[in-house]
Amino acid sequence: MPRIYPLEKTRNIGIIAHIDAGKTTTTERILYYTGISYKIGEVHEGTTVTDWMPQERERGITITSAAVTCFWTQSYLKKTEDKEEKIKGEYKINIVDTPGHVDFTAEVERSLRVLDGAVVVFDGVQGVEAQSETVWYQADKYKVPRICFINKLDRIGADFEFCLKSIEERLTKDAVLLTLPIGQEEHFRGVIDLILMKEVYFEGDKGEKVVYKDIDSSLQKEAEKWREILLEKLAERNEEFMEKYFSHSFTVEDIRQAIRRATLNYNFIPIFVGSALNNKGIQLLLDGVVDFLPSPLDLPAPKGIDPLTNQTIERKPIDEEPFSALVFKIQVDPYVGTLSYLRVYSGTLKTGMTVLNTTTGENLRVGRIARMHANNREEIEELFAGDIGAIVGVKTLKTGDTLSDPKKPIVYEKIEFAEPVIWMKVEPKTKTDQEKMGLAIKALVDEDPTFKLTQDPDTGDTLIGGMGELHLEIKVDRLKREFNVEVNVGKPQVAYLETVTKEGVAEGKYIRQSGGRGQYGHVWLKVEPLERGKGFEFINAIKGGIIPDNFIPSVEKGVKEAIEKGVLAGYPIRDIRVTLFDGSYHEVDSSDIAFKIAGAIALQEAVKQANPILLEPIMKVEVVIPQEFLGDVTGDLSSRRAKIEEIFDRGMTKVIRAKVPLAEMFGYVTVLRSLTQGRGTSIMEFYNYEPLPLVLAENIIGNRRVNAK
Repeated sequence: MPRIYPLEKTRNIGIIAHIDAGKTTTTERILYYTGISYKIGEVHEGTTVTDWMPQERERGITITSAAVTCFWTQSYLKKTEDKEEKIKGEYKINIVDTPGHVDFTAEVERSLRVLDGAVVVFDGVQGVEAQSETVWYQADKYKVPRICFINKLDRIGADFEFCLKSIEERLTKDAVLLTLPIGQEEHFRGVIDLILMKEVYFEGDKGEKVVYKDIDSSLQKEAEKWREILLEKLAERNEEFMEKYFSHSFTVEDIRQAIRRATLNYNFIPIFVGSALNNKGIQLLLDGVVDFLPSPLDLPAPKGIDPLTNQTIERKPIDEEPFSALVFKIQVDPYVGTLSYLRVYSGTLKTGMTVLNTTTGENLRVGRIARMHANNREEIEELFAGDIGAIVGVKTLKTGDTLSDPKKPIVYEKIEFAEPVIWMKVEPKTKTDQEKMGLAIKALVDEDPTFKLTQDPDTGDTLIGGMGELHLEIKVDRLKREFNVEVNVGKPQVAYLETVTKEGVAEGKYIRQSGGRGQYGHVWLKVEPLERGKGFEFINAIKGGIIPDNFIPSVEKGVKEAIEKGVLAGYPIRDIRVTLFDGSYHEVDSSDIAFKIAGAIALQEAVKQANPILLEPIMKVEVVIPQEFLGDVTGDLSSRRAKIEEIFDRGMTKVIRAKVPLAEMFGYVTVLRSLTQGRGTSIMEFYNYEPLPLVLAENIIGNRRVNAK
């Protein structure tokens, strides 16, 4: 079947924002105005398309990213020198609605990795909030062009100029208004299109009718001021437009083209305004998506590694190239099994094709392909370059795997995810639950790279790990509802780490002789600290074959297993460089297992000499409270070992930003409600690991040793 929508008219975008900024409501309006939904779903009614999980509908938050496809026909006035005419163009838009809560930030990370553009939604009262910054910098990391939507301008306290200022001060100086609100709060009734210089109103029961009018004289001066700012910013970023600007010879189309070029160059961010809930401004936002965000052809060709030559190669994003795709999400569907979401970067994928998983080297046959509409599937025969879809029923794929033509392999860069910062003990309630629990948790682990399963080496308890209390609470709830597994849970535990603070050198020997062939492994290792957050690095410095090359991987394997068990209190060791620099072997008795054990022995001894310490997770915390509670809340935070970094005003509220150890923040939401008569809110996300004070470290080490006995 031939491609229906050309690549230049395809857009792959994500909707990203802080929690409660209105992402899902905005997505619902987009689906309604593009004709995908015949009825607008509401978050507060639990009737939205993209928030389909029971946990999402009950809590009114997005937990998992949802992919939907819609089609938009532009419809706006194009002003030329002598006439006005309607122009139309049909576009295919693949949308991923992402979570706003920080516990589910991995969903944003993996979505942005495969998307070409993003719409960043801001609360018109709050402006830039904590998670707004996080998702913004995630988009920066992947060089994702974006447009902004200042939402909720009909709410009490709404202030678009405050929002604009907060974007400029906290995120970027490149954000520029393209639409101006007509009135604010209860007086918000429409917008001014600063490109066309027209008032725009959204009439009809659902705001579906877009009406353009001449600008009223009372608004003309304000509109001209903001349009001049827009034109000046464009002239600064585009020499061709600068000449037209100074000679006053530009058209509306010149403005649009200049905005598009600057947006694709990452030095211009268009801002639209409106109210998604009250159906104002979404159609212009959609026009902005197709006018200013990139098609797959507008971006550099994706690069990867040729596994046969280890050279960097690229694939042009066209159907005629060899097939390549990246798996960015795994979802377990109770009816069809595993759904593997993928972005096709080049070539085409057809049902019945055999493709190579270049990450694992496995060939697999593609039986069924689906285009996803949240939790509904539309089975299709083919995915083209630039498409987002899912392979149905393949259990072996993992997030971050590359699929390619077996004859033209390529490996794309994997998606990196944060390690868990919190662990919780789980145990099955009955023997039946025990039999099902392992498989159920494995399915959830396969879905979510930030959700982990391990066993406490001291007690043998089963532990699940994640990014926060809500993250684990949702997983336990899913075990019950989706997998019919009842579990008892323990108190949350902090995910401490161990590291070294100086260099340490040690020998590891494993020699066994008990008749017949023995075992002989002998290594010398040096350990030294790495910069915080760098993880683990292994260096082979063996020269002259004093240890044969075939035993080096075994030494590294032994080292890796040893660092997971720790030295001080059984916590994983991180931010450490391990250098294998000496040793010896026996021609008959040396073996892989002997060198693996020798590596583990040497690692433990070297770490003991390198002044090991405990690290604790530090959280970035933002607390929003009424002014009168500032003293009580800051006092409470200080008692939790918080480092308060700034206190500032946001509208009628005070915002406190602090770095606080996770160990001090369990149950904080309840305490904050008590201190502020239920009016305070907080958000917390992982920041980094820092050394744990010695007195606290000694207590934890002592307790772990007691439990081990």
